[in-house]
Amino acid sequence: MCGIHGFVIVVGIGLIYYLSARSFCGDILKATLERDPAAKNYAEIIFTYAGFHALALHKISNFLNKMSIPFLPRLLSQVGRFVTGIEIHPAAVIGKGFFIDHGMGVVIGETAVVGDNVTLFQGVTLGGTGKEKGKRHPTLGNNVVIGAGAKVLGNIKVGNNVLVGANAVVLRDVPDDSTVVGVPGRVAKKRGQRIPGGVNLDHSSLPDPMQQALEKLQHEIDHIEEGLEKHKP
Repeated sequence: MCGIHGFVIVVGIGLIYYLSARSFCGDILKATLERDPAAKNYAEIIFTYAGFHALALHKISNFLNKMSIPFLPRLLSQVGRFVTGIEIHPAAVIGKGFFIDHGMGVVIGETAVVGDNVTLFQGVTLGGTGKEKGKRHPTLGNNVVIGAGAKVLGNIKVGNNVLVGANAVVLRDVPDDSTVVGVPGRVAKKRGQRIPGGVNLDHSSLPDPMQQALEKLQHEIDHIEEGLEKHKP
């Protein structure tokens, strides 16, 4: 009998959690279902997705932070970090339709501002560059996608409809409708047009700075050798 009562209680709690999550985090659920081909339904997202859990906890901690309640918001954010591997400061401002794919290692700093319909992949950092006070984390526009392992650092602005390639390190403002790749990050496409000196934008073939330097050096050596051949007696 006790086993049946326990089962009923667990099912009841699960149902309450499911209904509350659908009501409280509807935009997050919708964004996840639209952008993750592996997501089958809302129930799967609510009970198994780390990104959803992290964002749901952030909604609560952010509300408590706005109410100037001490300690508890930070405690909730650290619980979220422990459970999901995603750390979002309670004071960070998150827009609608935010989606964190996989999510392990994602860090979003205190003064970060994230626009609507933004997607972050695993290992992304929206961080600062030192111990400065005040606004020290990036501001992202709407419809921004940041690839796995990318770092966006400092009080900079990333415009609307921007794609940041995997492992890029962005330290300067990025205009609307741009694609940024490399270390340090540079605009390789703007409004669909390739920027002179840009690089291959395919995430599967991002540039290797060391390889590029060696290729440039080899090109210069070949040029010198050709010149020497021409001047031989």
